[in-house]
Order: sequence, then C-alpha cells, then structure tokens
Amino acid sequence: MKISKKKLMTGIASFMLILMLVFPILGAETTEAAKPAMYATFWSLVPPIIAIVLALITKEVYSSLFIGIVFGGIFYAAGSFEETVTHVLNDGIIAVLSDSYNVGILIFLVVLGGMVALMNKAGGSAAFGNWASKKIKTRIGAQLATIVLGVLIFIDDYFNCLTVGSVMRPITDKHKISRAKLAYLIDATAAPVCIIAPISSWAAAVTGFVPGEDGFSVFIQAIPFNFYAFLTITMMICLVLMKFDYGPMKKHEENASKGDLHSILNAGFVEEETTEVNENGKVIDLVIPIISLIICCVIGMVYTGGLFSGASFIEAFSGSDASVGLSLGSIFALVITVILYVARKVLKFNECMECIPEGFKAMVPAILILTFAWTLKAMTDSLGAAEFVGGIMQNNAAALMNFLPAIIFLVGCFLAFATGTSWGTFGILIPIVVSVFANSNPQLMIVSISACMAGAVCGDHCSPISDTTIMSSAGARCNHVNHVSTQLPYAMTVAVVSFVTYIIAGFVQTAWISLPIGIVLMVAVLYAIKNITCLLYTY
Repeated sequence: MKISKKKLMTGIASFMLILMLVFPILGAETTEAAKPAMYATFWSLVPPIIAIVLALITKEVYSSLFIGIVFGGIFYAAGSFEETVTHVLNDGIIAVLSDSYNVGILIFLVVLGGMVALMNKAGGSAAFGNWASKKIKTRIGAQLATIVLGVLIFIDDYFNCLTVGSVMRPITDKHKISRAKLAYLIDATAAPVCIIAPISSWAAAVTGFVPGEDGFSVFIQAIPFNFYAFLTITMMICLVLMKFDYGPMKKHEENASKGDLHSILNAGFVEEETTEVNENGKVIDLVIPIISLIICCVIGMVYTGGLFSGASFIEAFSGSDASVGLSLGSIFALVITVILYVARKVLKFNECMECIPEGFKAMVPAILILTFAWTLKAMTDSLGAAEFVGGIMQNNAAALMNFLPAIIFLVGCFLAFATGTSWGTFGILIPIVVSVFANSNPQLMIVSISACMAGAVCGDHCSPISDTTIMSSAGARCNHVNHVSTQLPYAMTVAVVSFVTYIIAGFVQTAWISLPIGIVLMVAVLYAIKNITCLLYTY
C-alpha cells in the first residue's frame, strides 16, 4: 500500500507533537543535568537517520533536513518547547552561520556562482562547449574528459565539484548525458581523489588527526590501502568503457538520450542557456578565468598555511585553512575575470556587476541545503553522536585484530553517512586506531587508518546531507535527491568490494596483494551486473 507524502508529513507532525508532550514528563528529573538524557546514546544518531530516510521517501530535501533538525532539538531539550526552539535557532542555525569556516565556504560558493554567471554571460562557456564538441565527439569521450578533469583538480573537493561542473556541463549536455550521471562523475572524482592526493586540503585534515605520529608520513603510507578511492575510479572507467548503467541511473540516462537531462522538469535549477549570451565570446573567456581560479586558490591556501612566512610548500598545505584560502583565491579570480572581460570589451562593467547577484541566486539551493546540513550536524554533536560511536570502538577495537580494517571501514561508512562529515569521522576514529595499534602493530595501524579514511569517504559519498554531495549536485545543476538516489547503488557496490578487500588486507597487510585483488573483484562484479542487467532488460 502506497503512503502519500501528505499522510506521511501529517503522521510525522503528529509524532513530533506527542514527543513534545511526553518528553517534559520523561525528562523532568534530568532537566538540571549538564547533558541531555539521550547524550551519547543511539538516539543521538536518530535525527540524521530521520532526515535521510525522509529525503529518500519524499524526494524533498529541505523539509526532510528541517524535520531532522527539529527532532534533534526535541531530543536535546527533552521536549521543552522553549528550549527546543532556542537550541535549534541559537546553537544550530545561528551558530553554523556564525562559524568562520562555514562563512568562508559560503563566500566561495557565492563568488564562484558569480564567476559562472560571468563566464556564461560573456559567452565563454558556450564557446568552450562548441570547441570541445569538435574535439570530443562521443559520449565516452565526454565522460572520460570529465573524469580526467576531476582527477586533475585534486586540491579541494568543494573546488573540484563546482569547477568541473562549470567546465564540463555544456559538453555533457551536448552529448545527452544526464545531469545525474554528471553529478556522479563529479562526486566520484571529488573526495575519492582528494583523499589519495598528498597535496590537498584533505591530506592536511588527516595529518592533524594522528596524535604522536608524523601525520604526513602516515598519510602517504596509507594511500595504497585506500581501496574505496581506487575502486571508485576503477568503477567509473569501467562503466564508461563498458557502456552500461544500472539502478535508477539507467532510467536517467535513457531519458537523457531522449532530451530530458533532468528526468524531472524544472528540477530546482534555472538553466544558464536561457540567459542572453554574447556571441563574441571565445574559449579564452572560460579558460583564463578557470586557470586564474586554480592558481589563486592554490596561492590562497598555501598563504594561509604560512608559505610566505618561511614554511615549506608541503608544510603550508598541511597547515592551510581551506575556507579562507578558497575565499581569498576566488575573490582575486573574480577581480581578474571582470578586468579581463572589460578590457576585451566582451562585457561592460555594469553587466559584470549584474552577474554577481544572478550567480548568488543560482547558488541559493546549495547554500540552503548546506546550512540545514550543518545545523543537523550541530544537533548530532550536541547529542554526543561522536562520543557514542567513539566509545563503542574504543571498548572493542583491541579485540578486533585482523578484522579491524574491515570493521572500522563499516563504522566509518555508517558514521559519515549519518552525520554527513568525513573530517568529523577522521577525528573520532583515527586517534582510537593509533592508540590501539601504534605500539603493537604499526603496519596494521596504517591499514586501519586508511580503512577509516575510506569508510568516511564512502559514507560521505552516500549521504544526502554531506556537503560534498550537495556541492556535486550544485556543480552539475542536478536535483539533489536525484543525485543521491542514482549514486547510492554505485557507491554501495564499491563499498561491498572494498569491505571484502579490507578483510584480505587485514591478514596479508600489504597493498601489493590486496589492491590488485580488489580491482579484479571490482571488474568482475561490474561484468556480472552488466550481464544480469542485460538479461533482465531483454526479458
């Protein structure tokens, strides 16, 4: 029996009302406690689970995230209406929008949206699309070009998502590749590539979570064991070269071949093609701004890491502040772009300024989802989700031994999926692994740290409340729930093969054996899925 969205929302509203009436009674004796009664219990993970399930059922992400936030507030306040409202508003929405790191990311989003609007208005995107369509003549070529560009832009996942989307969207549209497929290719070359790149904001984050060890050295040693990243890249290439898709993605690609790139008309994004485009635009009107953006963002990141104060390039990246660096870089790149267009008389100065608010408006969906996702994470933090998972791992890690890599991979997947953060998962699990294995089995420690990173990226890859997933939807201008639902079967396939590979790695403890086995398994699984899909489709 099918449940309508209206009935579902009515039921949820009724349940919330009951909770708000019952919790004051249940929590009357604990209101004076410093921590809520549900602190560091399984209930701390319930709000994000509610948001994720609702988003997948209703296909509506804004209300789903907000309902998850409200449940987090209710659990924290034990049903007190006043405390629920103040906690959600003050400790949630206002707090995340006051956080300097978050504000930096929002500035980067807004500025990049303005740059995209400028490039479209100047005709740079259209010119590049026309040029590339002559060089890239097949669907396979367009998808492989997207993958290659995603791999090359390994500095930061946010930067990767929005830049690759801006550059490749005109090309993939011409070859009738669905926005869902483009979003998957962007997402799969964002975090999975950054986590195996020594010079990236992710490497800098991981090095800070390895107490008592040379963090950068540990990160380098862990790269060959990051099976989820390598197998994700393997899967993308296999899907493109084998010319098949499965799950919801198959339907999206079939619709795209008929001209419906979204599979949902008016799916939350206004197409840039509706904007009046300058016919005098040239390829350099896209290439120069993009190159400027890359160079300025790299300089901005190493500047925040102290490169110009005596630190080495590697040290500067390790100590960089991605939020500030990307904000600085994008602002300078925007100035360069405006000067370029005015100097070339492609756009007048007032036309350039008109593009800034247009770019802002284009980024509003992503900004709203990000704000709600950050607020939901604040709710889970206040309920002690990190302490709950960390306590379980701390109490059982020593007994797991050779199965630890596989198990910690699963824990990392679940935690990152529920909270929507990879870096938070690193911060919880990596110190536990180091404390258990640093003195007893350093090699198994490396494998387990890599499993933690891989699990965190996998969970982040699957989660609809992950900022990287949200950015990928924004970069591809794809409906967010469409992106999540089509990507999930692919990510889960890689996760299963990675789990098996980590079981092997826990015993052999060498990447030269386990990684090739994992790649062979990945190819074999995809070959089997293709044959099964073809048989079902034929039948």
